[in-house]
Amino acid sequence: MDTDGTYEARRSHVGKPPVPPPPRHAPEPAGGGTAQWLRAPRPAAEPGVWRFGHRPRPEEEPEAVPARRLFAGAVIALLSGWLLWSLLWNGYLGYYWLWPLLVLTPDEWRTQPGTWATASYVYYALVGGGLLVFFARIGHVPEIWRRYARKKDTPPPPPPPGADPVDWPELRDAGLTEAAQRLAEATRSGALRDVDYARIRRAWQGVRTHPDRLAAFTDAVRVHGPAACAHPSGVRDLPVRTAAHDLATAQVRIGTAADHPRNPYARRTTGVALEPAVLGTSLVAVGPAGSGKTVRLVRPVVESLCLQALANRAAVVAVTAHGSALAPDQAFDVIVSVGRPDSSHDLDLYGGADDPDEAARMLAEALVGDLVPDSRRAATALAQLIGPYRVAHGHFPAVPELRELLGGAPGALAALREAVADDPAQLRELDARQRQAERGDDVGVLLAERIAFLDRPAFARFFTTGPEGHRFSLRAVEHPLRVRVDLPERGHAEASRIVARLLLAQFTEAALGRADRSLFACLVLDDATYTVTADSVRAVQRLRSANAGVVLALRTLEDVPEALRGPLLGAVGCRMAFAGIASWDGGRFAETWGTEWVQTRDVTNRQIISDEPLTKALHFMRRLVTGKAATAEAVTVREVERQRWSASDLAHAVPPGHAVLSLTGVRGEHVPPLLVDLRT
Repeated sequence: MDTDGTYEARRSHVGKPPVPPPPRHAPEPAGGGTAQWLRAPRPAAEPGVWRFGHRPRPEEEPEAVPARRLFAGAVIALLSGWLLWSLLWNGYLGYYWLWPLLVLTPDEWRTQPGTWATASYVYYALVGGGLLVFFARIGHVPEIWRRYARKKDTPPPPPPPGADPVDWPELRDAGLTEAAQRLAEATRSGALRDVDYARIRRAWQGVRTHPDRLAAFTDAVRVHGPAACAHPSGVRDLPVRTAAHDLATAQVRIGTAADHPRNPYARRTTGVALEPAVLGTSLVAVGPAGSGKTVRLVRPVVESLCLQALANRAAVVAVTAHGSALAPDQAFDVIVSVGRPDSSHDLDLYGGADDPDEAARMLAEALVGDLVPDSRRAATALAQLIGPYRVAHGHFPAVPELRELLGGAPGALAALREAVADDPAQLRELDARQRQAERGDDVGVLLAERIAFLDRPAFARFFTTGPEGHRFSLRAVEHPLRVRVDLPERGHAEASRIVARLLLAQFTEAALGRADRSLFACLVLDDATYTVTADSVRAVQRLRSANAGVVLALRTLEDVPEALRGPLLGAVGCRMAFAGIASWDGGRFAETWGTEWVQTRDVTNRQIISDEPLTKALHFMRRLVTGKAATAEAVTVREVERQRWSASDLAHAVPPGHAVLSLTGVRGEHVPPLLVDLRT
């Protein structure tokens, strides 16, 4: 069954590797079995809130009475109530409190001992109970119960008839009773898992958009049941899950908002999650090595996107150093290990482009985007060479041929000129390139120096352009693919950075050029050092409207050109500062997050001293109950403006295992920076 964003995905699947075996022990969905998981409440909340089982908190913190004063007041109130009841019972206050009993009961009841005794004790119980409730409220006993009594979580109420998600009411309402019954039975038995639910829901949404697919959908559910509408790889789950996922909301939990005064009271102790609705604005995470960027952010995000890809909802390209524990090989459809002979796929140097100008623009960005403020001259120089080469040979030049052309090798240029001798337009391109090469500031020299980093024996079988080989192109993000690109950072650091910039340029070009944008596409760079360029910053800003985003992890903002540090933080909607960042990095975040108005209270206390014996006794009793001396307070309240998080706070006040995170949704919703405990 083909769905939106996956139409003809099986035929277009790039070089499918052998299908990995299904996991032996598939992890349970969040919250237990599939039926229980589906019925869990997911109230609407602002971006970044883990909605699974979320319980909204009040906006303002209620004023809490200190425990000592609370218990002392309760004891005094209950003793006062007991004293009043004793005085009433023993007649010291008269018998007027019995008048309602005498007035409201018939006279003949008093001649019947049993009836009168029953009526009397009922009346005593009502009066005593009323006094107990009255003095308990005075003593704040309900507050003690709420604060300290052990409370069990009440289960969510059962769904109303006809709205139980386990019964697939959407399909029943559409007349697909048999399909709904088949899926409901699989859900209750556990054969249908959370990925299956998300995948079939995605397929049903495609049917609603394209009614002509209804028959294929019905047949797929009838024949395959919970395995219907499968991912092109046939895999229905990941072999390992390290984070909590909720496929119903496409969220992955990364931590908990700390119970800290810096956080709004409504967000404290609530789960913090990421989803395509916020990743679509792109995310930049900065933190030193060992702060948890890979383990606590990148890996959960990649894992979540891989699950959504299996549900035919997303396409993910994860770029990491070879040997990093980002995710097991079985979690991906395509693995490109640049520079390793065991790699099953090659990387398309030109990103699947057919237009020489487009291909030259992406390649120029990768080669010199970090060195020149504007790579248009470099793109023009490349286009003047690869355009004629493509006309002559039917494909773009590989790395060795391109290096010779950029270096001005006489034999290579003469052969190319001879091959296009009958094409005046291509000859003009070569003539223009020759004239520019004679200038002292020719950018071709720099391009030749940079392309030499890719013309190494380790990359001899990579970046080929002929018809042979299995090449992966970023154009494949139109399909629900799970891709991992391993870079040889240890032995070829500069080449790895060139490839990372190339992947970023190709991804933004491919994501913006997609005809079908129903799939969420995301590029995750585990190390974005020297990857950000002026053109990539501008491209990232446009990804929001293309249902795509990037996740960039940096050790420090010093790895970004100084002129681009502010624009980068302004171009993305989600910013994350891990514990241990330098104060100059914190200053950039503090400037981006801005200031807020806060209320400050200046309290001056003056102890009250009295010489009167009665006043002294009252002050002594007050100190005994409250634990504080009798004082007179003078309170001054002011509104002041301060930074949400200062550079010093970010550098020194963020505990290990924590991070400060701000989020922006694709619809423009803003979440102020939160201190997040990434360990819970």
